[in-house]
Amino acid sequence: MILVDDLLMRPLVSIADVLHSLAVSELYDVAGIQDELKETHLLYELGELSHEEYEQQKAALETRLEVAEEAHERLRNGKIEVKR
Repeated sequence: MILVDDLLMRPLVSIADVLHSLAVSELYDVAGIQDELKETHLLYELGELSHEEYEQQKAALETRLEVAEEAHERLRNGKIEVKR
């Protein structure tokens, strides 16, 4: 029974781990958020965004960046616990 469980469950657990890693990478993509900040600033400089829109988007992106950097720091230090 244990052998059958290992044969059936191990691939599923591996797939779940890969999906979890991809989701975390996508959600907390620091480089992607930094790119969005640069793009927002460029749109503001080109006059595509008003000052108010720029400030709102910048504040939201800076908050996301802060959260993402904190999450990456916790992942590096092993402080995030993944329950299975």
